[in-house]
Amino acid sequence: MRKATSLCPALAALLLLTACGSEHAGAPATAAPASGSAVTAAPTDGVRITSVTIPSSKPTPGHDGLSVHADPLPTGDSGISAAYTVTNTGTKALTYTVLFDFSTDAGEVMANRRETVRSVGPGATVEGTVRLGMPGPGTSRVTRVKVSQVTKVPASEAPPEAGECPPSGIRLTTDDGDAAMGLRVVGIHLENCGKQDYSVNGYPLLELLDKDLRPVQGIQIVQGSGGISTGTGFDEPARPLVLKPGESALSGLMWRNTTESGPAADIPYGRVRAKQGADPVTVTPHLDLGTTGKLAVRPWTRPSR
Repeated sequence: MRKATSLCPALAALLLLTACGSEHAGAPATAAPASGSAVTAAPTDGVRITSVTIPSSKPTPGHDGLSVHADPLPTGDSGISAAYTVTNTGTKALTYTVLFDFSTDAGEVMANRRETVRSVGPGATVEGTVRLGMPGPGTSRVTRVKVSQVTKVPASEAPPEAGECPPSGIRLTTDDGDAAMGLRVVGIHLENCGKQDYSVNGYPLLELLDKDLRPVQGIQIVQGSGGISTGTGFDEPARPLVLKPGESALSGLMWRNTTESGPAADIPYGRVRAKQGADPVTVTPHLDLGTTGKLAVRPWTRPSR
């Protein structure tokens, strides 16, 4: 269980680990930081790895002092994990989503794991543990764990957890999107998880935000495809929809990441409302708009069956 705590003495932010024995049979070893050195690198957006555990791959002496045995790994798990802390230095409660890379000595990433840490209060530090689980077949030995990416949104505007229905009775989320030949499309999903009918008519309302959650200016947000691409459903006419409990609607964002002259726009966040007056949800579509300066929004439609 996560708990708020004061920040413990820091260990290495990124640890290079060698195999080490266990204290007794069946107990995985906890790897120590290289040379026992303290952290010198700053945390990544408030997230710091404090220790890494890798089970022993060496045989250890048996109780008779003569025979040897290998320490068993946990069933269905590699036993590899990293402890981390998340510290909110801001003035509002934030929900963090952290992407961790598990890699080899050579820096080759073998797997990613994503952790969401909800409602970290101002000035608070929360502890957590990320686990590799069972690596895929043919995976090289993992010896390093690092923080690859951190996103953080206001806790009151974070997308709901899977299976959770917000007090509004409306779940608004985005998917991982699709990319092909420089064209990007991210779906926006609206589900009526409440007990009353919910109506929408037209397009979701969108505000673009920078890494500090401040409004971004200079981007043209167009209703429909805006000439970005045809045959995508973005030019379907907007129609009023009434969603009964359990029903859903679909919208989306579309852009190209073409880069020509001038600075490229890379926008991490979008604040979305299903309609005027609806509660906002801040999502993380990571809009790499290049120098196009244009983002298309699809009207609310019923998902195809």
